[in-house]
Amino acid sequence: MRLPYLLLLLLLVAAGTAAAHDQPAVANDKSVAANDQPATAQAPKVDVTDFRSLNQHKVLGPHEKFGNPFGNPDDFKDKNLPNDVGTPQFQADLQSFVGQPAAAPVISPPVDDFLGKFELFTDNSGVSAMHSIVLPNCDHVLMYDATIWRISKILLPNGQCRILNETTGEKDCFAHSVLLNTKTAQLIPLELHTDTWCSSGGLTLEGNLISTGGFQGGANTVRYLDGCPNCAWREYPAALSAPRWYSTQAQTADGRMIVIGGRAAQSFEYIPKEGTSNAKPFFFDFLQQTQDPDENNLYPFVFLSPDRNIFVFANNRSVLLNPDTNTVVREFPVLHGGHRNYPASGMAVLLPLELKTSDPKEIPDAEVLVCGGSSHIDSYTLASKNMFYQALRDCGRLKITRERPSWRRELMPTPRIMGDMVILPTGEVLMVNGAQRGASGWGFARDPNLTPVLFNYKSPDKNHLFKELAPTTIPRMYHSTAVVLLEGKVLIAGSNTNNGYIYDAMYPTELRVEKFSPPYFSPTRADKKPKIVDGGCPKTMTYGQELTIKVNLNEKKIFLKNFKVTMYVPAFTTHGVAMNQRLVKLLVKDAVKVGEGRYDVTCVAPPNSAVAPTGYYMLTVVHNMLPTEAEWVQLK
Repeated sequence: MRLPYLLLLLLLVAAGTAAAHDQPAVANDKSVAANDQPATAQAPKVDVTDFRSLNQHKVLGPHEKFGNPFGNPDDFKDKNLPNDVGTPQFQADLQSFVGQPAAAPVISPPVDDFLGKFELFTDNSGVSAMHSIVLPNCDHVLMYDATIWRISKILLPNGQCRILNETTGEKDCFAHSVLLNTKTAQLIPLELHTDTWCSSGGLTLEGNLISTGGFQGGANTVRYLDGCPNCAWREYPAALSAPRWYSTQAQTADGRMIVIGGRAAQSFEYIPKEGTSNAKPFFFDFLQQTQDPDENNLYPFVFLSPDRNIFVFANNRSVLLNPDTNTVVREFPVLHGGHRNYPASGMAVLLPLELKTSDPKEIPDAEVLVCGGSSHIDSYTLASKNMFYQALRDCGRLKITRERPSWRRELMPTPRIMGDMVILPTGEVLMVNGAQRGASGWGFARDPNLTPVLFNYKSPDKNHLFKELAPTTIPRMYHSTAVVLLEGKVLIAGSNTNNGYIYDAMYPTELRVEKFSPPYFSPTRADKKPKIVDGGCPKTMTYGQELTIKVNLNEKKIFLKNFKVTMYVPAFTTHGVAMNQRLVKLLVKDAVKVGEGRYDVTCVAPPNSAVAPTGYYMLTVVHNMLPTEAEWVQLK
């Protein structure tokens, strides 16, 4: 027998009320089994298994449909849908296209037999981690989902509640954002007032979080969180001039934060000074051009180019936006093969920027990698009709600083939609999470992709770029996240493909958190991992500064070419988009033995803020592809 669940928003819509704010499905109070404190007054209960009724009322609009949360996860097998591998133009090297699967790529053999390892870190994250980011200097990851469901697995402390209606006394006593201690798994609940559902974010120079957008009353909001773990949200609901739901936030070379796109927002704007509001946004015709009936241009991929411009990718097209003139200065070739942005959600990274000179005028090569998505322009609509087509397997690589760039194609081992790509301290890219069929949305994907993939873009053998790693047993579908930790492991959390907190669904609301150890944690090489000496790394650096990092290393003989020093910006991850993610490989000038097992590694800080914007970075020394645990360094 299924548990009853609340859907207060549906009741409000049916009654014709205009008070519908922050109110879809809510699970009953039995979901708070970990807390003895009872939940507050409950609304009338509605069974959300009748998802067709929800779609009929269109509670949240035409692009927020509800799939059956209790459907058959293998129903796609009965429909004999053809496999997709992209367009014929983009698959010319394949023997066939229509209705045929792509030929399997050659997978890189492991250096040893260790293909990584998943371990359960905690079975209760408090909230389902729709958004995640590592916070500097406090051993915590911030996770939050949305206030709209009025439910989570953790209550606010000391009987604290969010007042929803002062007249009726209606309130919400659940936390919708938490700090997770990455060493102890202890949770600290934080109170949110505005709805962060499908929002964006990033870190400031001081390492504090700025969050933008969300749903309804949260759509125009800018939020601030600093001083963690002893922190509290500050929220400004009218700071942005346009509603930013499914938008992307990025830092510019001059330190500003730009927010691009969002549902019904073909524009961009810069986050105003705290306590002030923007009067109007900048119209962005590119977003209007890339919109289609299923949208497919939400949560655009946005990266700061080392030439100071902003790279923006939406749907299957990309441009350079000059943030000084607020004009498009360049358009790149179309990435053929399909559609890559929400809800045909692919994934993207700016590959590591490698510094080969200390000349501040030298612009390093910048290459963007875009992977997965759907070849169907209507993948979302098809999924709403229980037609779950295979996701794309291809990737496109584009050197955006070249004079005449063109997309170079790679082929992943398996299809992936709603995946996450994070850059490891070695410079390798980890692909994880997501599904192999369908689209983003509630109940609109099938066939979880449980196997992570390591992509080594520097591999000298182009037939061995990909390596499949040890699989997880936990499906990470819609609303999953992945973040890189100081220790070099990847924290993986979230997955909620349901309208509310539902634990007996086809893909239940997921609160378990895993840590994934990449292959560089191989037990057979553990004694060769370098370690930064306590106090052996500077806490701050300036542009172009020469610095020395003291390292313990169990090697009698070394070669300079085997050393790397990398700096990584912790990404704000949500919906497969890793905002502000960036890894810079510093120029290493020397490595000198100064004692038994002790080395001084000399390197040069980034030359300017276009290569590496101001803020906090995870600095790592890598030797023979084995990284140290990272140290926090502030670049200013």
